[in-house]
Amino acid sequence: MRTGIGKAYRLLLAFVLIGGSYSVIADTKSLCVFDLLGANGPIYAQMKDYKIAAMAWGVEFQLRPYVNEKQAAADFKSGHCDAVSFTGIQGREFNAFSGSLDAMGALPSYYHLKIIIKSISSDQAMSLMVSGPYEVVGIIPMGAAYLFVNDRSLVKEYADTQGNLSRIRVAVMDTDPAQLELVSLIGTSSVSTSISEMYRKFNSGLVDVTYGPAVVYGAMELYRGMQNKGGVIQFPVAQLTLQIMINKARFPEGYGQKSREYILTGFDKAVQLAKNYEDRIAPEWWISISENEQIRYHEMYRKVRLSLRNKGVYDGKMLKLMRLVRCKINPKLVECTAKDRE
Repeated sequence: MRTGIGKAYRLLLAFVLIGGSYSVIADTKSLCVFDLLGANGPIYAQMKDYKIAAMAWGVEFQLRPYVNEKQAAADFKSGHCDAVSFTGIQGREFNAFSGSLDAMGALPSYYHLKIIIKSISSDQAMSLMVSGPYEVVGIIPMGAAYLFVNDRSLVKEYADTQGNLSRIRVAVMDTDPAQLELVSLIGTSSVSTSISEMYRKFNSGLVDVTYGPAVVYGAMELYRGMQNKGGVIQFPVAQLTLQIMINKARFPEGYGQKSREYILTGFDKAVQLAKNYEDRIAPEWWISISENEQIRYHEMYRKVRLSLRNKGVYDGKMLKLMRLVRCKINPKLVECTAKDRE
């Protein structure tokens, strides 16, 4: 009896939260959730809210926490997970279009990101959200990614040596070709690692540079790796996203669009959360770079994007869409008139 009452309460709660849009629960689906902190992490907490919302669309989720993103992706691919939430970088394997949203330097601000996500979450863009048996049913901002360094002089050395940085060790995620391409371009030494290991290597001094959103500063205690001489370069490497993906055939018709529209309503809240984490990093840790250096960073990231587009890693449609948004916001950008455009 208690089980029946509990389920009825959850259904009623979902009915109220979604504004009365009620549908009968079909069956239970598994949602495998990647979060570095497991069931105690902020992403897992977000998926608890998503689970409640999904009840109104005919799905009741069983959440499964993963601290290993590659394992979550493998279980989704093999069919052990009906749905998964992981980074856009990992999701590129399943949908190159949405996975290219996290392309290096492609979206300078949260405003740029909102325009893109709003556009591709619309009903008109539904076909782009489907790739083979998979469908992207929600994209959530995780925060701008920044470079964390254990020595501020690395920034100065970068400017002085014009790319001769062979002694600097950079943590590179083994699932992201973009990072490999970048370190190859600038001449640094790379240390291949997983997302769950890269921050431990930084803190233990095995690498000099790592990157991620501001949330990892506290969650992974990166101040240990930065010590007294390090800092955070105040220039976004990319806009990282959390993407929810489903095996389309296992879900009710129309589920994906309802989910995308619901997730979009939480965009501003997610961005504010990301900004709150950025504000928790003390001002003295942030490292400003000159306008000339910013131009150089932009050009460097553009070369990476073009190279990976040509290699079939980044999706050309997404890159073009993001360029159009950048040029609409700032038509004076050099890339807006360049011949080798995205």
